[in-house]
Amino acid sequence: MTKLVFRKSFLLLVTAVLTASCSFSQSAAPVRPIPELRRQALAAEPPHEQGNFLPSDLVDLARLDARFHLDIRYATSNNFVGVPVYSSARAFLQRPAALALQRALNELVPQGYGLMIFDGYRPWYVTKIFWDATPPEKHLFVADPSKGSRHNRGCAVDLTLYDLATGRAVSMPSGYDEMSERAYPNYAGGTTAERTHRDVLRRAMERQGFTVYESEWWHFDYKDWPHYAIGNLPFEQLH
Repeated sequence: MTKLVFRKSFLLLVTAVLTASCSFSQSAAPVRPIPELRRQALAAEPPHEQGNFLPSDLVDLARLDARFHLDIRYATSNNFVGVPVYSSARAFLQRPAALALQRALNELVPQGYGLMIFDGYRPWYVTKIFWDATPPEKHLFVADPSKGSRHNRGCAVDLTLYDLATGRAVSMPSGYDEMSERAYPNYAGGTTAERTHRDVLRRAMERQGFTVYESEWWHFDYKDWPHYAIGNLPFEQLH
């Protein structure tokens, strides 16, 4: 009986956490106005890092291969803070990661799929905006700017599959940036088609040196990420 009560209590707790997570992922009113946070973030400095890093060589994915389709949510209001934080809808990765992503694309095309990019390189100041815009009790869901992120290093990409015949994103077990159990790469729910799409994407990415993030089917880190420093150049200064 004690075990049963504990199990029920645990499930209720998990359900409450996941419900709150999912709600937050859809939209969260910024703690302070984004323009104010942007000015402060641009004036701040990324954390100092020690080590010998590879030189940054960020590649514009749309220029590398027109088969990459872009749906850059952070350049729109369709994101978890509900307002644009990027000044333009572009996606970059460090060259080795970009070429690996292109190889994954080449593998997927014969299967009838392309790759739709939600996000790639993210300037550090944007990570700081996300952190400062988010209520402290929800900091679990955003990267800590004092540590930087793999997006800041140009070695993380958020993406999904699209159908080559229609150009539309395929169905997946969850939406992008949905912070619920449905976003887990091993989530057993959803439809057979949704799980198949998710697994096709994962297999193609893993064969090219990417690793899926443990709680987001759409987020993949390239194997060389520790060799790159945190970047903070805005998109306008990239070519």
